Amino acid sequence: MSMPLRHRRTLSATVVDETVAAAATLVGKWHPDDDGASLFLHASASEADHFLHAALDLHRAMLFFASDPTNAHNGNGLAQAHHLLDTAMRRLQLELRLLLSPPARGEHHARTLHALALAMMTAGYGKECISTFKERRRAAMAATLRRLHIVVQLHKLTWDQVDDNIQSWLAAARVAFSSVFPAEKELCDTVFAGDASVGDAVFEDVASHQATNLVAVAEAAVARARRAPERLFRVLDVHDALTEVLPAIMSVFGDRSEVAKRARSVLFKAGEAAQGALGSLEAAIEKEPSKATAAGGAVHPLTRYVMNYLVFLADYEGALDRINQQPSIGWLLRVLMRKIEAKGGSCREVALRHLFLANNTHYVGRKVRGCNKLQQVLGDGDDEELARATRRHVEAYVRAVWEKVLKAIAAADGVEAALMETVAMQDNWVTADQSMGDALRAAATAAVVPKYRMFYRRHGAALRLTPGDVNAMIGALFNAASHPDRP
Repeated sequence: MSMPLRHRRTLSATVVDETVAAAATLVGKWHPDDDGASLFLHASASEADHFLHAALDLHRAMLFFASDPTNAHNGNGLAQAHHLLDTAMRRLQLELRLLLSPPARGEHHARTLHALALAMMTAGYGKECISTFKERRRAAMAATLRRLHIVVQLHKLTWDQVDDNIQSWLAAARVAFSSVFPAEKELCDTVFAGDASVGDAVFEDVASHQATNLVAVAEAAVARARRAPERLFRVLDVHDALTEVLPAIMSVFGDRSEVAKRARSVLFKAGEAAQGALGSLEAAIEKEPSKATAAGGAVHPLTRYVMNYLVFLADYEGALDRINQQPSIGWLLRVLMRKIEAKGGSCREVALRHLFLANNTHYVGRKVRGCNKLQQVLGDGDDEELARATRRHVEAYVRAVWEKVLKAIAAADGVEAALMETVAMQDNWVTADQSMGDALRAAATAAVVPKYRMFYRRHGAALRLTPGDVNAMIGALFNAASHPDRP
């Protein structure tokens, strides 16, 4: 025989009443106003699990009592269950805050957060759960980024301050986009595993603003570079960093996210700024007055500046390749060499012209050979051509400066006067470095001393200068101590 309907309902109500009473005992033990200890951090795992089940029992009890609101007992039961459930949810909200306080505690911790969030959302307290989660995680992420020493207000700084801070920002941004944000996304996905759309929305609210701020720093740095050649390297640093982290940005935030869109935009603008900076440098070289040479045939400041620039630029070969500017280094070198030739051509004295060209071409070759990356970018052909050009200018210089002496020897007339005049003429002339001085002295010695020795054998009785004296005079030219090597 089946049990009467009224009796079954009474029996069910009795079971629900007992369930509510048991839940009331547990909720009273862990009342939210008593926050001296944490249920999930300090109590046993079984007690925490019982509390979660009790909360769900209270929710089911509410549904049971609400199914027959005309019953007076049910009305009282509903009010009691609702009050207890609200108290339990406030306790879980408190626990959520405690669990979301640093430090993070690994995978088990994330699963606990998931169980807690699931209980709150099942009981209809999803809004409170999500609000608390977002509040705590925003604060935690801001603290993490502060620990990484990320400066997010570079748009308010001068360029020198940007230059001083951008390297630390770049390093921190790499950590943020490759580790911090992915870890946050994983946490959101785990905690809200029951509904991917909720996890995605929560992560966006927690992280997108911070991520966008980081990209804004890169935007500010690129914008403030203003295509100035001396600021190119920071632009390329930004380009390198964003190229590195863009896959992580697209994976974590989505390729259609605002963060990804802005990162791609900064990459494009960085490429434009780099091209503009290189164009500005080329224009500056071209605009340099061709008649402005360096005193004594020395290495021109433009030559030093451009070559030191190209040495640094060679370190960014990959970035230049990505923005389709790989030929720029070789092209800038050719622009420089044309300007050096033009400057040399403006010298009135032929000998000084070739000394200037020899010094500057030698310096360029030395910088190329001294930088493996620059040598690799240019290839062996440029290095060999520079060496040949240097030798040609050395030979031309020796012919031009010692021409009067050699003619005097051939004519057997005024040799010593020509020697003294030629040596004196070179007194204020300089060489690029010790090796250039050695090359010039060796070439002069080879061209002059053997011929003077033969001349001395025929006319030595009438001469004051011996071959040894001439050799010593040439050896004293371009005193290296007076003209030390410079970078």
